[in-house]
Amino acid sequence: MEVVNANLASLCNHEVMQHLQTIKDSKKKQKGQLATITYETLRYLEESPCKDETPESITKCIKALEPFNLNKNEKLMLVNTPPRTPLEIQLIIEESEERLTEDQVQQILDILAEHFPHIAKSKGAQEEGEDEEEETQ
Repeated sequence: MEVVNANLASLCNHEVMQHLQTIKDSKKKQKGQLATITYETLRYLEESPCKDETPESITKCIKALEPFNLNKNEKLMLVNTPPRTPLEIQLIIEESEERLTEDQVQQILDILAEHFPHIAKSKGAQEEGEDEEEETQ
């Protein structure tokens, strides 16, 4: 296999979802496997955090993450699956213990919560559920 253009950009989940919706809504109907793949992928993406993201929020978030010297794949993973805890950041960012301080990790979490408020809401609901579990025990 040959790399034709190494400078092509990767798409975030939100961009893929928008493209698949365009394909689905087009007058030219897809047949066979392409229709199935489009339907299944769109169904998955509509249940993921990307459904609440906007192109503006993604762009602003990427710009806010500039000072942390993250590579483009790390930024893409942060946008596609926004972490809610420092542990999740360690799993996404390679060698994060050496590259980032605890304050920087918290700043990244704050930036993601600011630009993707739906993440902060789901985190709050998750914490409430944990509090209720602790009270019942």
